[in-house]
Amino acid sequence: MPLNSMKAVERPKMSDAAYYRLRDAIVRGELAPGEKLKDSDVAELLGLSRTPVREAMARLIDSGLVEAKPGVYTKVAPLNQRDVAANLAVLKALDAVAVEAAVPRLTERDMKSLRQTNRSFATHVNKHDVDKALAADDAFHQIIIDAAGNPVIARIIEQLHPQLHRVLYRKFGSLFGGAETIEHHEALIQKFEEGDSAGAAALSSTHWSHLGSLIGELFESKELSQEG
Repeated sequence: MPLNSMKAVERPKMSDAAYYRLRDAIVRGELAPGEKLKDSDVAELLGLSRTPVREAMARLIDSGLVEAKPGVYTKVAPLNQRDVAANLAVLKALDAVAVEAAVPRLTERDMKSLRQTNRSFATHVNKHDVDKALAADDAFHQIIIDAAGNPVIARIIEQLHPQLHRVLYRKFGSLFGGAETIEHHEALIQKFEEGDSAGAAALSSTHWSHLGSLIGELFESKELSQEG
């Protein structure tokens, strides 16, 4: 039988489903920091076998959302200032590389999508709709990541983003609730229109540095608890 006629197994799809359900529950705070995760209980809750749940748990551990000590515990990881800062440093570097690579590759269709997505982001920010605002912000940056054409960057950013979203969901009003990010998107689009790759990358880095400073202040002031 030719290889290309074989059907894909279903387990990866179930593993993905388990991963996304658990990831979103952790990011939104539905599963609290320190909460124990027993694969048999999670499997029963999701209506899955234990194997795809274990695979999902392994991915969550790699992304830093879950921590485990074999034979002792598996639990939702705390929201740790040091880990968040390290995560942001990598995201800042990768985003700058992606932005610089994307500029000469962005099409007029991409530019139109960026403008539309930023308008959508602004609408949801003004309505204080955290879920839709963050989805729009993700969509905005995904256009840039796709244009950059680097699958390694895309894969690592996807792995690291949930850690940032844990913070944004808790303190959206302090970090994304105003006009600053909307204006940053508009300034970035202007750099894209000018074909200014270096300027766009520098603008991106400045924004990430500012976001990192705001998050650090929230930790220091105890507005953002180390335990989430």
